[in-house]
Amino acid sequence: MPLTEEHRFGMQLASLSRGWRAELDRRLADLGLSQARWLVLLHLARFKEAPTQRELAQSVGVEGPTLARLLDSLENQGLVRRQAVVEDRRAKKILLCDTARPLIEKIETIATALRHELFEGIDEEDLRVCLRVHSTILANLEKS
Repeated sequence: MPLTEEHRFGMQLASLSRGWRAELDRRLADLGLSQARWLVLLHLARFKEAPTQRELAQSVGVEGPTLARLLDSLENQGLVRRQAVVEDRRAKKILLCDTARPLIEKIETIATALRHELFEGIDEEDLRVCLRVHSTILANLEKS
């Protein structure tokens, strides 16, 4: 049975995602952070206010226990700290330490350079069409 365009699209999208992440991970290796840890730092940096551990887990797309282990590691490196929430003793806010800021800037710089390389030669209109298609697929996923 021949592959449909939809099947090819799905396979290519998965390959693109894996490849992009693997290349970024390779370029960030000198910073001494695993993919999971730099991903947590980037998500944390994008919050306007310190998120709870649960909010951060949802943002990153990992389970609570997995995030807890990552946060333990980042805390040991002096990059994040947990702060008790007065209204809910079980909840913890996750704060970036000042030492994390220069590291996050390096991560962002490397990620931006890679993104520019990967989008080289791609027409703006093609990119807009691609974004529209992805948005529709994501909306369909949310309906499922």
